[in-house]
Formats: sequence, C-alpha cells, structure tokens
Amino acid sequence: MSVPQLSAEQRGEQILAVFDTAFGELLAADPAAFRVKFRKMAASAFAFYRGTAALFYHDLDQDRRGGPYLDERTSRVWIHGDLHAENFGTYMDAQGRLIFNVNDFDEAYVGPFTWDLKRFAASVALIGYAKALSDEQITELVRVYAAAYRERIHALATGAKSDEVPPFTLDTAEGPLLDALRDARSLTRFGLLDSMTEIRDFERRFAPGGGSIELDAATRYKVLAAFDGYLETLPESSLTRPDSYRVKDVVGRRGIGIGSAGLPSYNILLEGNSDALENDVVIYIKQAQTPAVSRHITDSSIRDYFQHEGHRTVISQRALQAHADPWLGWTELDGAGQLVAEVSPYAVDLDWGDIDDPEEIASVVADLGRSTATMHAAADDESGHSELVPFSTERAIDAAIAADEDGFADLLVDFAHSYGSRARGDHQIFVDLFRNGRIPGL
Repeated sequence: MSVPQLSAEQRGEQILAVFDTAFGELLAADPAAFRVKFRKMAASAFAFYRGTAALFYHDLDQDRRGGPYLDERTSRVWIHGDLHAENFGTYMDAQGRLIFNVNDFDEAYVGPFTWDLKRFAASVALIGYAKALSDEQITELVRVYAAAYRERIHALATGAKSDEVPPFTLDTAEGPLLDALRDARSLTRFGLLDSMTEIRDFERRFAPGGGSIELDAATRYKVLAAFDGYLETLPESSLTRPDSYRVKDVVGRRGIGIGSAGLPSYNILLEGNSDALENDVVIYIKQAQTPAVSRHITDSSIRDYFQHEGHRTVISQRALQAHADPWLGWTELDGAGQLVAEVSPYAVDLDWGDIDDPEEIASVVADLGRSTATMHAAADDESGHSELVPFSTERAIDAAIAADEDGFADLLVDFAHSYGSRARGDHQIFVDLFRNGRIPGL
C-alpha cells in the first residue's frame, strides 16, 4: 500500500483523531478502563495492532481505489473484521464437538474479502518481526497463508464434499491447534463454575469479588427484562428444556480487555440442562460496539439490515461460524444493543508464545489460511441471510483470484511488509503520546 509521508507529529494527530471517533464516548465514561487498555496496547507493536482496528481501516480506506480481486460480489462478503493471528481458538459447537477456528466476532460485518486477508497478513509480519524472523521468512509465511487460503477456497468452490474439507477437531488437527483442543478438552464446566461461584443455602450463587459488581434492585430488574427479550432471539433448537433458562443470580462486570474497555456487561447464572449444580451455565450480556469496518462501508442496505449492534454481532457470527454457540442471542438494555453468549468453559486461544520454529509457524499459518477460507465460504446464499449475500461467496472469490493467480500472494506480501512497518512506527508514536499525557480524557 502507498503510505503518505507524515511526520511523527502529524501521524500522532491522525491517530488521536481516529481514537476520538472510535473510543471517545466510552473513554469519557470510563477513563480508568482505557488506561488499562492502553497500557496493554503499549506492551508491544502487536498488542497495539490488536487494539487499533479503527486505525487500520482508516488507513485502508485512505488508500483504497477499489483494489485488485474486488468486484460487486467480492466486495460484499461477510468478513470477520478483526482477523489477526491471535483471533483463533477453540469452542464447543451446537453439536457438542470441540472445534478450532476463528473466534471473537465483535467486529464482523459485510465488506471486501481482501480486508480480512490483509489484516491477517500484517499480523503475521508483526509476529514474525517479534520472533526475529527475516523479511524473507516473513514473506514465505504470508505466501504459505495465501496458498492455503487459495487452495481451500478453490476446493469449496468446485464442490468438494464436507468430509474432504473437515473442520479442525480432535481427530483432524495437528501441532499447536491440536494442543489447544486437548487443553480445551481438559477443562470442565465444574472448573469454570468453581472459579466464579459458590454454594449458599443449597443453591449456586456468584461469589463476591473477582470483578463481580453487586447490582441494585433497579439495575437488576432492567437486566432481567433484557434477558427476557434475549430468550425471544434464540432458535427453537436451543429451547429444549425451559428450566434451563431459570435465573439463579445476576452480577455486573466491567470490561477492561483490549477490545472491551469501558463496555458495561453482566453475568447471569442459569439452571442449565439439569437440576444438578454442576450443570449450571453462565452467560454474559455485553453492550455491542460499532464495528470499525462499518465506518468505511457506504452501502445503506447493509447498515439498515441490522436492528442494532447486538443483532449485527449475532447474525454475523451465526453466518460465519457453522453450528454456533446455542446460547448466542441478542437483546437491548438502556436503548443499546447487547450481545448475549455463554461464558464457555471450553474456550482456549491459540498461544503463540511457544511457537518459534519457522516450520511450525508455517504449518500453523497454513491451517489458519484454511480456517479463513472456510469461514468466508460459510456465510453466503446458503447461510440463511441471502438478502445481504445472495450468491456463493466461495465461487465469487475463486473466480476473482483465478483472474490473476500470480498477483494474489504478491498483494498480501507487499501489504504485510508495508503495514507491519507502519504499525511498528505507530506503536512508538502511541507510546509517546500515552506516556506524555497527550491522549485527551486520560
């Protein structure tokens, strides 16, 4: 991508302007949460990149002129919106299988498929740099990702049967992906409940402390009313046992992670699928955020399709993730859209800390390329949301890449190096802004 030549001072002002648009209201409401968020982002260039999807899309939009491989259809694909190398992990699907795939769909939207690929490619450059890989090694990793994505998209587009492109499970995964699945399998619902709750008067309740906030009566009433609204958004298959949704307890929490700083959230303890105390379920209600990519998509029919951001997040996840969490739904609270999902005991993120051997990194990156292609192919005319994407995404993407096979990997390699370099420079500018008290509101 072409990078405008800005001084550090000019780029700093640009970063602050994007932050104000993306975070301004939340930062004003909870500066302490953003001080925690920004300290996490200051830790490394990759952590900064993770927390600045809004800046990434601002830069991409400034540089965009349609772009290679984009046409009327491939610019209208359901995308993850924040696809970087750490947004992959395990989950238990609606059929009870442990799956390794893309996770965290808070930024999902409808847009150009190459935006996901570019965001991932730049994250590979940042991880590679942090692990002291050469530019040539980083180039090869991005080419491996591009080739794996291309191969899987083509297989899906040409009618490969589902058993020929199976998901990553305990039976099919290898290496660090299999390690994550085995770690997830060793976890238990009882272990999660033991870390968050206690038994009082023969009933399970949330334990005090640990980030829990006791609610006053008025707030509790509002949360329970929002919970009732959420039940109406669940598919019939999730409502097999009405007692599963009996509320036992409610507490407040406040998000302080890189992605959820300042967003109010609540945990609700439910009966679960039996009267046994070890089968209780914890769900969360979290205010959904405006996805960064949506500010750069001008099609009003996409924006108008969604009732609110909670609805948008859930519909996107159901579209992108086969057999999604059966507890996944949406509601409204204080006029804001909310995401509702289970606090899963089986969620394990891919840990890059011990993945250092270049061959092992390449193997993982290839698997993530296949996962990306599978995700893009899942959300199309057969996903139940054909009003937005009324065509086969895998066939549209396959045809677009086929028109210029040789340039596909080159596009991602060039972007990975240029934006990786820019993100490292931006990280240093951000750290100086932050430590010198130049971020308004903090």
